[in-house]
Amino acid sequence: MPDKFTTQSFLAAKKNNRKITMLTGYDYSMAQIMDSCGVDAILVGDSLGMVVQGRDSTVEVTIDEMLYHCKCVARGAKNAMLVGDMPFLTYHINDGEAVRNAGRFIQEAGMNAVKLEGGKSMADTIKAIVRAQIPVMGHIGLTPQSINVFGGFKVQGKEERTAKALIEDALAVEDAGAFAVVLEAVPEALARIITEKVSIPTIGIGAGRYCDGQVLVVNDLLGLYSGFTPKFVKKYADLKSTITDAINGYISDVRTQQFPEKQHTYPMSDAVLEKLVDPFEKEK
Repeated sequence: MPDKFTTQSFLAAKKNNRKITMLTGYDYSMAQIMDSCGVDAILVGDSLGMVVQGRDSTVEVTIDEMLYHCKCVARGAKNAMLVGDMPFLTYHINDGEAVRNAGRFIQEAGMNAVKLEGGKSMADTIKAIVRAQIPVMGHIGLTPQSINVFGGFKVQGKEERTAKALIEDALAVEDAGAFAVVLEAVPEALARIITEKVSIPTIGIGAGRYCDGQVLVVNDLLGLYSGFTPKFVKKYADLKSTITDAINGYISDVRTQQFPEKQHTYPMSDAVLEKLVDPFEKEK
């Protein structure tokens, strides 16, 4: 049986130049499949607000919604490290509230770590959560919870000033005690510099080839999500078409009485059936 992937596994992977694989997951069945495939980590991402709930952004997702999906995933995955995404305003008010909310992901929902967005501005919060013995994964670059500030889903760090700020953010997240940091939608060259500067693993999503690992939204990877698809997504399947064909086939079979067939039914003995038939019906 494979060993459980842990924070120490993340650090060992970077040291040994072994690329880390992470995918988002939102339910029991998908978590089971990903875990059986040997993915290193499953992120229960607040991206569920868009790909599961049909919202325009992640900002409206609540902690109770996140905890529900985390519990589902935790039942399905045994070996992958499980990371719960802390949603908007669950770690921004004060450190005490941030620690309490992070603790719920571990104690109630079966997660092994939490992820939160922000660099230098969140360093003290990361420190407080880590002091409470809760592992933290950082997230810098394009941080979707700040979409209203960025004015859309845009690449971050393309200018000298913003690139230097992202390097400082990564170093601050590392210094605060995070065991890894997600780099989202940043130029490949900048992600390479950050990866070389920090001792913790970098997990790229739209950050190029030189990060220590990669993460994708599983609905994007499988071709299930019909909304906005970023440039960095590689679709490994077109399940939307497969599912559409299957459902259309079902509708057609029901309407033409080709489903259900004999093999889809349950039998009843003639002796029992005989007792259920109205005597007057028999005479007819």
